[in-house]
Amino acid sequence: MHPLLHTKDNVACKDLMIALDECHMRGFLWKSMGMCNDAKEELSACLRAERWKTQSFNRNGVADKKDKIRQAWKDVDENS
Repeated sequence: MHPLLHTKDNVACKDLMIALDECHMRGFLWKSMGMCNDAKEELSACLRAERWKTQSFNRNGVADKKDKIRQAWKDVDENS
């Protein structure tokens, strides 16, 4: 199972999404026989890489915010 595909966060994987959609449009038997598995695996890898980038960015932002909060509390403790 993959996340919602057509969002602003998944622009880098657009070509792979289109390829998977085209494969799925070929019909039920095409999908059920595993003919779309390669496209799905490539898309999953791309989405995983994009999610990793987002998580890294968020993790770094949280670390900066925590440092600012710690510094603010340190200033409060020193001035109390």
